[in-house]
Amino acid sequence: MSGSDAHPFYDMHTHGFVRLATATPKLRTADIAFNAAGIIECARHAAAEHVDLLLYPELALSSYALDDLHLQAAVLDAVEAQVEDFLTASRDLATVLVFGAPLRRNGRIYNCALVAARGELLGVVPKSFLPNYREYYEKRWFAHGRECIGLEIACAGREVPFGTDLVFSARDLPGFTFGIEICEDFWSPIPPGTMAALAGATIVLNLSASNITIGKADERHLLSRASSSRAVCAYAYSASGHGESTTDLAWDGQGMIYELGELLVESERFDLAPELCVADVDTQRILAERMRMQTFNDAAEAVGRPEDRYRRIAFEHAAPRADIGLQRPVRRFPFVPNRAHKLDEDCYEAFNIQVDALMRRIEATLPECLVIGISGGLDSTHALIVAAKAMDRLGRPRSDIRGYTMPGFATSEGTKSNAWRLMEAFGVTAEEIDIKPTANLMLENIGHAFADGEPVYDTTFENVQAGLRTDYLFRLAGQHGGWVVGTGDLSELALGWCTYGVGDHMSHYGVNAGVPKTLIQYLIRWTIQTGQFDSGVDAVLNDVLDTEISPELVPAGAEGQIQSTQSIIGPYELNDFFLHYVIRWGHKPSHVAFLAWHAWRDAKSGLWPIDFPDDAKNEYDLATIAGWLEKFLQRFFGFSQFKRSALPNGPKVSAGGALSPRGDWRAPSDAVADTWLAELAAALPPLDA
Repeated sequence: MSGSDAHPFYDMHTHGFVRLATATPKLRTADIAFNAAGIIECARHAAAEHVDLLLYPELALSSYALDDLHLQAAVLDAVEAQVEDFLTASRDLATVLVFGAPLRRNGRIYNCALVAARGELLGVVPKSFLPNYREYYEKRWFAHGRECIGLEIACAGREVPFGTDLVFSARDLPGFTFGIEICEDFWSPIPPGTMAALAGATIVLNLSASNITIGKADERHLLSRASSSRAVCAYAYSASGHGESTTDLAWDGQGMIYELGELLVESERFDLAPELCVADVDTQRILAERMRMQTFNDAAEAVGRPEDRYRRIAFEHAAPRADIGLQRPVRRFPFVPNRAHKLDEDCYEAFNIQVDALMRRIEATLPECLVIGISGGLDSTHALIVAAKAMDRLGRPRSDIRGYTMPGFATSEGTKSNAWRLMEAFGVTAEEIDIKPTANLMLENIGHAFADGEPVYDTTFENVQAGLRTDYLFRLAGQHGGWVVGTGDLSELALGWCTYGVGDHMSHYGVNAGVPKTLIQYLIRWTIQTGQFDSGVDAVLNDVLDTEISPELVPAGAEGQIQSTQSIIGPYELNDFFLHYVIRWGHKPSHVAFLAWHAWRDAKSGLWPIDFPDDAKNEYDLATIAGWLEKFLQRFFGFSQFKRSALPNGPKVSAGGALSPRGDWRAPSDAVADTWLAELAAALPPLDA
């Protein structure tokens, strides 16, 4: 579905996204008419791509490298004339345009950013800090704007707000509020854009004419990333490109857009043709982070509440509401490292957070052994990997790890074999305890139908097995002077997919509690690829990765099909996606569904994690996503909190969050999920069409 007849769900504006772009227009030194034509050409291209806000370089209308030509009346008159013509030419464009030009006021020339929307000049922001060192001589021509507060300026036949105290805000698109700084401003210790963000701007724009030298592009990235992170905003940067004077300098036309420290898009540098660099920024994500991050709000109070003194210039954006897609990288696996140049470092950190945390607990308690239940599945395998590495680094023999595999009524030969192969490959003390006789006795004692030969495989039947395994582990730990290493992961805790109390919910230390299922899979792959252990271990790990995720508590069906966790609670790759956006950002379910649809609807588009198996690249339509999201909301908000409120200790691993009641997540155990379910149902389009 696309076009203006699309359901509001499909329109990114419904979910608080703003399409932002930087422009590198065609340019000719001191040719104001030529430059104006280049600016309007880019504006039309941007409008055709449904861009909401377009940023041009500093002094784009006049060109930057004019030296004393800035003081020529003919140049300044031509600028004002072209501003008026430009406003007329842009009257039918929905895109808000921010471009640079020199303007006169009260016997001074200011290096300015002009903001135009639908043919109206909304306001003018002067540059605060003028570089006057090395190759820069701006104080020779321009006056600084630091004290320009509450003023107006005459431009293009009208009086408009003028000053560094302006933020611009769309009345009809909540979250679309932006502030401006100009080039050198963000090299200053206290950038004006930071003050604009503290005044409420979710987007900060930088019009720049920074010339290029070796290494300077990296410096701009550093400052843009830091600005977007420190000011909790989206940050767009647009530098002058080809066409500026190269008498003494060169220009690369670098454009980039960051959001909360993450690079969304960057331009091709040194491009001769006009270029747009487009990304959709998530203003709801930005505002959600500000609500959580009280340091940001404390800083606003500490500098005298800029929102009280900044002038908010309101405008009607009136962008067409339609399905215009989503131009933004959306990670299918938000918990999984995705930076190619940092892949090994990210996995190293995740793995060693767990290893170091376990080592510290061992040092603090001095157990004679670690006790782990080994099922042959993902979670217990990863816990064993972490425990083995911890023992290696502490200089203790791996035989101090006591591994127990405890086959039950549905344990397959494959997982049982993998469990034994793992324990033998790692060289731990390995034993097997068949829990079926004890489980039968307990089922008989409580009068369960299974003890009478009936095929009743209910929750009690499952929990008797899960509880017995944990009970055995605790008693074995006591007998051998050790403690139990928990194997349950973050995904299971989110969904309540664990047996409460004496079950896999409980341990002495939950080493996997901060690691979601998708990250565990990836870390095991990384362990193999980086040779953390020997080839014998690697062979078993590969087999574990190929095994269906199952609790193996219910016997296989008549045709041999085994109990599948994901067929009951949903694909872990979707549940982890939902979890990230719910606990890290607090997004509405409809927002999560919109992002999931764009991330997962086409397996052939977008980026997958490095070395991700081709046969595991899935895709899901909106109906499937919505169905599993509804089940996630029911379990996460309406069912599982009482289990999370009684969690054992365990380390937080991902910035995406953890669910410890002593850390990231505090919630009542008797809440209901109705509010979230109602929001999702009201926002979704009909899914049977």
